[in-house]
Amino acid sequence: MQRIGRKNDPAFRVVVAEHTRSPKAGNFLERLGSYNPKTKERILDAERIKHWLSVGAQASGTMHNMLISAGIIAGEKINVLPRKTPIVKEEVATPEVAAPVAEVAAVEAPVVEEAPEAAEEVAVAPETPTEEVKETPAA
Repeated sequence: MQRIGRKNDPAFRVVVAEHTRSPKAGNFLERLGSYNPKTKERILDAERIKHWLSVGAQASGTMHNMLISAGIIAGEKINVLPRKTPIVKEEVATPEVAAPVAEVAAVEAPVVEEAPEAAEEVAVAPETPTEEVKETPAA
């Protein structure tokens, strides 16, 4: 489809263009019809469209849906809207992976447990002497 018409008043030509030659630049092989989106008016040359499709031309998604609606070709419509990406939640380790890790942890557990205790003993600061309050005998 090649857009024509002025600003805020679109109209489209249905054209056959090569992939390397952009229809925006006006380089097309044949004009096959027109479409006005405001009035929903479609003028399509069904015989020439069928000819180009039989030769190997491929319709864009929007044009494919329009041809199906017009009854020129048969098939299912294509979803041309952009896809939303689903939110993927991170999964916790599966039980299959967790089991071998637990066995390895059990073998290394005594060594790992002793090291933190020693570190705790070293990290504990010595107690500071507290001031003792001496009671003076009452006179």
